Parts: sequence; structure tokens; C-alpha cells
Amino acid sequence: MNQDKKVYEVLEGLNIQYDIHEHPAVLTVDDALEYWKDIEGVHCKNLFFRNQKGKIHYLVVMSHDKALDISDLGQKTGAGKLSFGSDKRLDKYLGLKTGAVSPFGIINDENKEVRVYIDEDIMKGEKVNFHPNVNTATISISSHDFRKFLDQSGNEVKYISI
Repeated sequence: MNQDKKVYEVLEGLNIQYDIHEHPAVLTVDDALEYWKDIEGVHCKNLFFRNQKGKIHYLVVMSHDKALDISDLGQKTGAGKLSFGSDKRLDKYLGLKTGAVSPFGIINDENKEVRVYIDEDIMKGEKVNFHPNVNTATISISSHDFRKFLDQSGNEVKYISI
């Protein structure tokens, strides 16, 4: 099944309304800015990390315009030294490709191994925007419904200040 179709099915199964905004493929936040300008809500960047031993994986979701201090994140999560997860690990744990990282990737995390850290500031807006596991669209959902999605995921989810 296509990655985006799987996301839509899960959201529909949870009675979560969403809006789809299709656009050309984008690999970075900078590439996406031009297509986001007419989409209301918080636009996010999603970063995939592993701990130093490569045993624990983290998905960090934050506002697209915030900078992240990886050392500080390592302390806040108790993970110690963090580094970006490889493309191979991203595919293995979230079933995603670079440029399409999204919190909806946890749908593919059958063993619920990835720990999800959400910047609490993104939850203050009415709407949040993410790729639906492909980089040719952006979907908008309410913050309330995003929390609902996370709560049912089975993954460890924590809200932190970034």
C-alpha cells in the first residue's frame, strides 16, 4: 500500500479530519516553504536520531523555524549523545525515506521501538502540518486530533520544550 494511503486510512479509522495539500517533491524545509505559504497552522520539521550505541531511536517533532541543540536534547531525553539515524535505520524503524520523515511514520513501527518527542510549542496552535509519509503532499490536522493519533499509537510519546 502507498505510504500516504496508509496514513489516510489510519486517520479515517480514528475519525480524524484532515486536509491534503499536494505539491512537488520537497527534500528540506527550505524547499517546502514556498508551498506552505497558504497553508495555515504550525509547519513542522521531523528529525530521526539514535543513541550512541544505536539501540534506541527517537523521532523529534518541532516547529520548522526552531533550531535544535542536539546536546541539550540528549540531556532532556536522558539519551546522552545522539546522532542522526541513517537512511537504513529510518527505513527499518519507520519505513520512510529521507525527505518524507513524519510523525505518521510510527504507523510503520510495528514493534513500537521509536520514542517520539514533541515540542510542546507546536501543540499550542490550532492546526499542525506534516507530510503523510511522502514528500509530495502536506496534510493539516487539528492539534487535538494529532494528540489523539499519538495517544493511540502505542509508541512512547513525550512533550518537551525545545
